[in-house]
Amino acid sequence: MQPTFNPWLGYFDLINSVDVFVFLDNVQLARRSWQVRNKIKANGQELFITIPIKKTSHRNDLLIKEAIINDFEWVKKALRVIKHNYSKSEYFKEIYPYIESLLLSNINTVSEFNINIIKNISDHIGINTNFIKSSSLHDLSGSKDDLLLAICKNLNATSYISPQGSSAYLIENNSGYKYEKNNIKLYYTDYLHPHYNQLGKKFIEYLGVFDLLLNNGFKKSLNIIKSGHKDNIFYKDFDYENR
Repeated sequence: MQPTFNPWLGYFDLINSVDVFVFLDNVQLARRSWQVRNKIKANGQELFITIPIKKTSHRNDLLIKEAIINDFEWVKKALRVIKHNYSKSEYFKEIYPYIESLLLSNINTVSEFNINIIKNISDHIGINTNFIKSSSLHDLSGSKDDLLLAICKNLNATSYISPQGSSAYLIENNSGYKYEKNNIKLYYTDYLHPHYNQLGKKFIEYLGVFDLLLNNGFKKSLNIIKSGHKDNIFYKDFDYENR
């Protein structure tokens, strides 16, 4: 998975479901992607917090690991917004200083900034998965499904668990057959977003993990995340048309 900013609960469920989680950091950074923005709850509505990226001459070909955060003024604004909207949350006093320390890390690349947040939160809620960056692996080639297969082979994987969002190009290129040919089983995640204690009258799904932590604290969060987990779907049984 690409290193996402303030990922949603399903991202952490995937991390918790595998032996090795690979940060796909050597692929192109898409504009307005989850790598540079995600949602919190503000006045009962979704609100995006966005990381500003420094403009470069090769913006369209910029790899995630190369993207530089433009400045850190956005952090001050983001923290004010979080404080204003979550000051009455049950675990605000415990979690806000923690989020503040993560956002004030002064790590200037988007990839490392997000990876630090993800690994730190995983550790605090009790996830012990091994993490690897794809850019640290050698002898990788290809793009999209070929790159993913190369990563699996590099790590001697016997199974690859893919987010459902990747199914479009995996099925387009008959990737299930490619994986089976290399003795790797391809599965898709299946996750039902759980409801949890959340400020406001209307529950909003698919917010970033900050919302979960501020409302429920560290100790409860992993069990809440796990409660949405469903058995992974073997690629031959996956409904590609209604994903």
